[in-house]
Order: sequence, then structure tokens, then C-alpha cells
Amino acid sequence: MTATDAPDVVLRYLDAADRDDIDALTTCFAPDGTVTDEGHTYRGRDEIRAWRETVAGRYTYTTTVTGSELVDARNHRVSVRIAGNFPGGVADLVYRFELADGVISRLTIGG
Repeated sequence: MTATDAPDVVLRYLDAADRDDIDALTTCFAPDGTVTDEGHTYRGRDEIRAWRETVAGRYTYTTTVTGSELVDARNHRVSVRIAGNFPGGVADLVYRFELADGVISRLTIGG
């Protein structure tokens, strides 16, 4: 997985997600950060941890970064292809990161 032009915290998030390191992943977020995935929003590090352990963790998959784009000073978009044991087996997703003070304040995952 590569997204070399992405901000450091985005790279750390992607690496932690790839390694399934939930502790490292949650520290990438602001204490009141949010993740929106599959139409649900998870607020704060405890809910983000629970999301990663349950919702995002129910499938086994690999992630390949297919693109990375700086939108503006606070927003970065990363395109990924995931392949695994979920319905359909392959999905192309866009991760929209909003950053503040060196951490992720909002992550929205969508197609």
C-alpha cells in the first residue's frame, strides 16, 4: 500500500489499518474525531475503536491504494481497492480525510 504524497497522519492511519493495529489507528484521530462508514457515524476514539473491532473487522481483506489527492490544506482523498471475503469480494472506495492539528478530525469512507 502506498500513498507517498499523503500527509504523515494519513500514512500512519493506512499503515495501522493494513496491520490491523487498532491502538495505532485510534491515535491517528482527534479525541472527538469521527468516522462515517456504511452510513453510520462513529464519534470519539472509543466508538472508532469499536467500529474497527466489529464493523470493519468482520471481514478479512487486503487494501491497495490506487490514488491519492490533496484537496486543500485540510482535506486529503485516498482511493483504495479492497479485496476479501465480503459480499462482492472487491470494492473501490474513497477515503476522505479531514485533518486538524496533525490528526484526523473526520474520515468518510464511500464508493
